[in-house]
Amino acid sequence: MNSIFAKRRNRLLAMKALRDNYIPGDRLTVCPKCGQEHQRGAVAKDLFVCPGCGYHFPLGAYHRLSMILDSGSFRELNEKLLAADPLSFPGYREKQRTAQRKTGLNEAAVTATGTIGGRRCVVGVMDSRFFMGSMSAAVGEKITLAIEYAAKNKLPLILFCASGGARMQEGILSLMQMAKTSAALARFSEKGLLYISVLTDPTTGGVTASFASLGDIILAEPGALIGFAGPRVIQQTIGETLPEGFQRAEYQEEHGFVDAVVPRSQLRETLSRLLRLHEKGGRS
Repeated sequence: MNSIFAKRRNRLLAMKALRDNYIPGDRLTVCPKCGQEHQRGAVAKDLFVCPGCGYHFPLGAYHRLSMILDSGSFRELNEKLLAADPLSFPGYREKQRTAQRKTGLNEAAVTATGTIGGRRCVVGVMDSRFFMGSMSAAVGEKITLAIEYAAKNKLPLILFCASGGARMQEGILSLMQMAKTSAALARFSEKGLLYISVLTDPTTGGVTASFASLGDIILAEPGALIGFAGPRVIQQTIGETLPEGFQRAEYQEEHGFVDAVVPRSQLRETLSRLLRLHEKGGRS
């Protein structure tokens, strides 16, 4: 019976993954970085990395999970948790419904348990297609519940971050999620458990200023924009020309903010190796 449920979960995950990264229209897709046209199949085969310049296309949450977790191991956590409208912000409810219809998601984050290389863990993924991955109270709650689940079950935690920051329609309640998630991670750390943060393009605002930057190990995908305010805002504020590549993953690695920049093709194996190395005694 368990194997039947596992197959159903895996099939559902695969269907959601296909929907996440379906590119409508012609068979060609254009890379936003180099401007080259490529066959959609070639881009998909390369894990949605541009064959020409190596640009890493954004990934939907379920697609990301299907690439990272072992087949059949996915089990979603708090799937039905929905955003509220605490400030009765004009038009917010309709925008929520539109985002839900377009993405098939309830909110901008998906959390799950599963295995990577046979090792159990809790994984959370932010999806930039849903309000640019902005952090609502529901997103903060989802992330916090995932942290607490990992702590209770003594599991390593991996969070894939992609966000434009706090969600303005929820005001201070959105900003409070920075403290909430950070406090949960402090309690998680006290138990001596492993937290790996993976920064994808873009990771900015309050997410960068909270749980994205608190990993025991911080990885990043190539070319990811990582910072609090964007480079244009900073340049206009200080009135100076910024260094080339400022706030990109490679620049952040060079200056010690990121431990390693890992191409998407190597990310699953890198995470598997890190989980193996951090097991008790380093034994598999």
